[in-house]
Amino acid sequence: MEQKEKTIALQKHAEWKGKLEVVVKAPIETREELSIAYTPGVAEPCLEIVKDESLAYRYTGKGNLVAVITDGTAVLGLGDIGPAAGMPVMEGKCALFKRFAGVNAVPICIDSKDPKVIIDTIVNISKSFGGINLEDISAPRCFEIEEALKERCDIPVFHDDQHGTAIITAAGVLNAVKLTGRKMGQLKIVVNGAGAAGISVARQFVRMGFGDVILCEKEGTVYPGAPYNNEAQEAAARITNKGGLRGTLADAMRDADVFIGVSRPGLVTKEMVRSMKKDPIVFAMANPTPEIMPELAKEAGAAVVGTGRSDYPNQVNNVLAFPGIFKGVLSVRASAITDAMKEAASRAIASVISEEELQPDYVLPDVFDPRVVDAVVDAVVKEAAASGADRR
Repeated sequence: MEQKEKTIALQKHAEWKGKLEVVVKAPIETREELSIAYTPGVAEPCLEIVKDESLAYRYTGKGNLVAVITDGTAVLGLGDIGPAAGMPVMEGKCALFKRFAGVNAVPICIDSKDPKVIIDTIVNISKSFGGINLEDISAPRCFEIEEALKERCDIPVFHDDQHGTAIITAAGVLNAVKLTGRKMGQLKIVVNGAGAAGISVARQFVRMGFGDVILCEKEGTVYPGAPYNNEAQEAAARITNKGGLRGTLADAMRDADVFIGVSRPGLVTKEMVRSMKKDPIVFAMANPTPEIMPELAKEAGAAVVGTGRSDYPNQVNNVLAFPGIFKGVLSVRASAITDAMKEAASRAIASVISEEELQPDYVLPDVFDPRVVDAVVDAVVKEAAASGADRR
């Protein structure tokens, strides 16, 4: 971001004093209206909910309310900046929920790095919400936190840094595979960065049957028993890297069809792209500087290039996924966001672009394309109905 843009951003945030405000829906202009909205009238829905807790979806805003929660340990490209400094990002995420899907969201920043404290805090406030969106929590703690919350909460829990990135990347690669004439199930895919996003991308690609996925970390390829594996990487190693390749990122990229980068700037050279199969697919998503700049990847022969940046085509932007996913699960009162829902969302995002429209610089729809949210909502609702997750 240029200095002028940085200055404007600071000025606007100071002017807004927060990107959210509370709007009262109930009229409270007369004594009668006051008595209906508050005491004594408010007792009636309370008593109904005591008898049947699911009636909270009828009598309160729970059914359209998401908590956006962080501990501030992995904020955007800024790292561990703490909960207070993470607040502008959480407010922004809440604003996106409202802008793109009409979903109300509340930012919550927890002042603890202890997974148990974070888990207990979220569980203890979960009855107020229809869904939980975890945001910017560092790996591998984020895996433990999400899994525990899925077990203890009866509402959907979704770590967007993991699953949102995986859903959209899969959508882009689905279309890139069509465009380059490749066959599903026969792809060699290299994912560099075996943290929250990278592991989730790998899992989603394996579930969707793309082919063999090789995860790489800074020490090298991830394989069963690698001395540098953490618990999450060891689990991922059991479903990836079928040939047990041991080596560097450059070794893994040789003869690969697809490169996915969720790691650090400048790690990939033109020579590494040239070593891939003809017309490779490159999604270099380190922000703000990719693993390889799009111009260099294309010069090296890449047929399709995506990034995490808004100033290049094929942006992997989580706004394509989370608003529609939450709108869908909230509308059916689902208790979880399943793997099948995530896969359905990927296919829905990809389907927004017709085969006639597909081109190298257009394998992912624009974030402002109004068709995206509706397509994702429809896909999630249909999957919920098919799986019995619809609780209406």
